[in-house]
Amino acid sequence: MTPTTPAGPILAATDFSAPARHAADRAARLARETGAALSLLHVLPGGALQELRQWLGTGHALEQHLQDDARRQLEQLAAELQASRHVTVRPVHASGAALDEIDREAQALDAALVVLGARGAGFMRRLVLGSTSERLLRRTTRPVLVVRQTPHGPYRRALVALDFSAWSARAVTTARRVAPHARLLLFNAYQVPFEEKLNFAGVDAATIELYRQRARVDATQRMHALAAASGLKPGDWEPCIVEGDASQRIIEHEQEKDCDLVVLGKHGQSATEDLLLGSVSKHVLAEGGSDVLVSTAREA
Repeated sequence: MTPTTPAGPILAATDFSAPARHAADRAARLARETGAALSLLHVLPGGALQELRQWLGTGHALEQHLQDDARRQLEQLAAELQASRHVTVRPVHASGAALDEIDREAQALDAALVVLGARGAGFMRRLVLGSTSERLLRRTTRPVLVVRQTPHGPYRRALVALDFSAWSARAVTTARRVAPHARLLLFNAYQVPFEEKLNFAGVDAATIELYRQRARVDATQRMHALAAASGLKPGDWEPCIVEGDASQRIIEHEQEKDCDLVVLGKHGQSATEDLLLGSVSKHVLAEGGSDVLVSTAREA
């Protein structure tokens, strides 16, 4: 596959925890791989600083020490990434509400990708698996990469979950930008609509099986059409069309196919079906082992 350069810079947020360092390392690898500019952001929590001022008074030496220490750690991490990954890293230090500062910096950079660790400390602890992440992902219009694994090289195999909504084609495009050398496993989980009710209503098994075959044929045709429209060559991808619940089947095939990246669209069939904030993404983030890339754009 021909590498595709992201449309803009990469922003990685760090709290200096081990998972956040893995995320920063992945961001640096991607910057090196794609030629994108990289900014590394650390945010001192504004609420905690305000409490400190209430206890010790404004302008206390401890507050300046905290600011200086954060800057020192940030510059040290940036220097380590520059030396090890041979990329230029722009350190950005801020204080305030973490999500506001991440969003503000992403907007200022016109970032093509925001990179976060799946776990963290301090302000990042619940950034991905909690109410904080939901607020971030509701507001952002930018792809978000949640890093769970220690990076050892470029992504090799990416499972791209598709439901053929307006978000699906852009999910493929985003996957190609973030994982330009990976083989794509295009995944769709289909189900016979209201199968239990059909059984209960006395619809015979042969008719239900016919519906099942039609659903699979339809998914197969739409998958190949989407791949062709996305410019994928036969050697770039393989289809994975299965029956069952998407949440469980994504995890099974992520593990079975040895994928190191799972790509999800932010929304499902309609804008009200927010995949990232629903059961599918929560299950993938809670039970899966791969990094997770959330595509936030749709076809016009």
